[in-house]
Amino acid sequence: MAKVIVGMSGGVDSAVAAYLLKESGHEVIGVTLRTWQSEDGSDGRCCDIDDARLIANKLGIKYVPVNCTQDFQKYVVEPFTSDYLHGLTPNPCVVCNRYVKWDKLLYYAKALGADYIATGHYAYVTKLENGRYTVKKAAHSQKDQTYMLYKLTQEQLASTLMPLGGLSKSEVRSIAEKVGLPVASKPDSQEICFVADGGYADFIESAAGPDAAKEGLFVDEDGRILGKHKGIIHYTVGQRKGLGIALGRPAYVKEIRAGTNEVVLGDESALYCERIVCRDVNYMSIPCLGAGEKLECTVKIRYQHAGQAAVIEASDGGEVRIAFREPVRAATPGQSAVFYDENECVIGGGVISGFN
Repeated sequence: MAKVIVGMSGGVDSAVAAYLLKESGHEVIGVTLRTWQSEDGSDGRCCDIDDARLIANKLGIKYVPVNCTQDFQKYVVEPFTSDYLHGLTPNPCVVCNRYVKWDKLLYYAKALGADYIATGHYAYVTKLENGRYTVKKAAHSQKDQTYMLYKLTQEQLASTLMPLGGLSKSEVRSIAEKVGLPVASKPDSQEICFVADGGYADFIESAAGPDAAKEGLFVDEDGRILGKHKGIIHYTVGQRKGLGIALGRPAYVKEIRAGTNEVVLGDESALYCERIVCRDVNYMSIPCLGAGEKLECTVKIRYQHAGQAAVIEASDGGEVRIAFREPVRAATPGQSAVFYDENECVIGGGVISGFN
């Protein structure tokens, strides 16, 4: 059987992934990538080295912690901070998967003579008839994580195993409890791993300095001044609560204009659009779309979005224009749009950059 490097976060999903692979007869080595360490010395929520080591000891597998904080700072934290300062709402986990987790796990797999890497993601890795690799939605849609994996390369996918694609979260916890893993009931992490208590605005102010949150103006869609806001890093498209302004009617963030430091407010109907544009497109199931080539598919515009029917069209500049069959709510610049085929496999995806 194969030698497999399992990325172990210290949580129940990666623990069960390691267990299942070992039970299948593979030689398993656990590796934890330390991506973040807070000022008090504690690890980030996705790199709990103490729990990961306990799991490895329980399973009787080799275990190696690896420091990746510099790469994480370069590829994830700095772009995350910059995006918010420019009025965008980024997906840091998407970037981390491509440029930190998979890159480093494959590096150590090569160094340790392993055949594959594996993770505890809820998804399937699939090789298609055209010879390309992609990820397919998990059997239980409520835990599917393909949205966060669309940037992975063919080389990365070809060397990846995902043992949890057919399992539900309750089944994973049941396996962990049955075999006595110490993290069987450990809660899931719900927030960005390097931002304590979800306070991303405070994090950005700390990273970028006090000038990161300059006051500016709330305006309506016609440019009329409605009041003052406390800094664009505190807002995202679609937001209603916490605006700090009373207009006598429900108001939502429609747009963030970093160049003029304005936050545009409108009613809920202003949040809907039929067309968006994506940059930084990565294709999985197909090599690429040629300029002017169109493809019918389903598109998700955020992690929790169910997905809607659309037609994607490649431009000669490498961007993809998306026309939805029905309007979508709160498409947000900086978030990802991920394209799926009729078999729930990822075609590709890109970063929402505008509307057209």
